[in-house]
Amino acid sequence: MNKIIQFLEKYFVPVAGKIGSQRHLVAIRDGFVAIMPLILLGSFAVLINGLPFDWYQNFLTDVFGPGWTDLGGNIWKGSFAILSLLVAISISYNLAKSYKVDGLSAALVTFGALVIMSPVTATEGGLDFGWLGAQGLFVSIIVSLVATEIFRFLIQKNFTIKMPNGVPTAVARSFAALLPATVVFIVFSLAFLLFSHAGTSLHEVIFESIQKPLQGLSNTLPSAIIISLLIHVLWFFGLHGTNILGPIMETIYLPSIEANIEAFKDGVSVFSDQLIVITKPFFDVYVHLGGAGATLALIVAIFLVAKSAQYRGIARLTAPAGLFNINEPILFGVPIVLNPILIIPFISVPIVLTIISYFAITLGFVPKTVALVPWSMPPIISGYLVSGGHWAGSVLQIFNFLVAVAIYIPFIKVQDKTALNAQKQN
Repeated sequence: MNKIIQFLEKYFVPVAGKIGSQRHLVAIRDGFVAIMPLILLGSFAVLINGLPFDWYQNFLTDVFGPGWTDLGGNIWKGSFAILSLLVAISISYNLAKSYKVDGLSAALVTFGALVIMSPVTATEGGLDFGWLGAQGLFVSIIVSLVATEIFRFLIQKNFTIKMPNGVPTAVARSFAALLPATVVFIVFSLAFLLFSHAGTSLHEVIFESIQKPLQGLSNTLPSAIIISLLIHVLWFFGLHGTNILGPIMETIYLPSIEANIEAFKDGVSVFSDQLIVITKPFFDVYVHLGGAGATLALIVAIFLVAKSAQYRGIARLTAPAGLFNINEPILFGVPIVLNPILIIPFISVPIVLTIISYFAITLGFVPKTVALVPWSMPPIISGYLVSGGHWAGSVLQIFNFLVAVAIYIPFIKVQDKTALNAQKQN
């Protein structure tokens, strides 16, 4: 075990650390984080509209009329329906700020560039909503990175219009962005014309060649296990695995949950084979109970079997945070980080829960996930909501939790025995 840890510390951790701090990946991660409130809002709007209870639907129809769902529909249009636009603006802003370049100007230029590249409807000639949502996510990321890089390069090379002293700052900033914006727009206009001449669009090319195959691959049990493994190996070395892999997970799994939400909005059953099994809420709600490593189960295991003052004190202090899926206190308090004993349950528990959840959903015992909830939402409540208001989601969480506690108990006993011996010696 020590040799494995030494090997990973020497070769794996430095690479992972560099990836986690890479400027563009950080911008993508922060870009998704910034728009998460809108994504959650859109998800809840669809959930409220689509709760499959006749008494609920009939009551709201009687009170507000048959058009009561228009409110939720409008909220969805302002959030999920334009996800790719929101992401592009947010990523561009964060990337430009990392270069100490005007983030607002870069974001506006990126927005324009993405509109230029976006397909239009055949009849009205307006932007096609089919590509403005999660389906156009890969293109929005590419456009935001390329447009911002061109923009900041020209700004930093002083390819700008200089205004005389005394001109208001806002005016000077807008004129400074004029020439770089012109170049960006010309580049993307030419790119759009090339794709149009070929009878296609960048969105269609990227979706068919990259996004669609990746989404198909991501909806398999082996891929879910690999993702879970990587997240927890990184956490073991004190690296924020969730954040490091965040850009990958958001890009792949957000379109999956968006597809499920869209189908649910159209009346598709939560048990339908049309829906995707592995989504972002799949990990957040069924695997990461209390945070990475399902550490809420670890806290309960400590309360059940630990006798040392050290571990029971840590459990009492970290339990409130763990209930809301905040687990840094327990990760560094026990610690789990660089603990050769607890690495075994810390990595194996999420893998076991991934397997259990996958088969519970694919076999039809539990609904597919059809809503996003805040990552801090406590278990049981979150399981009920993501499954479209079905009790089976909460039952799966309870079952997974009990399995996780059972796996953690023997390892906590070993750790606790060591702590008791040290306590007696002191």
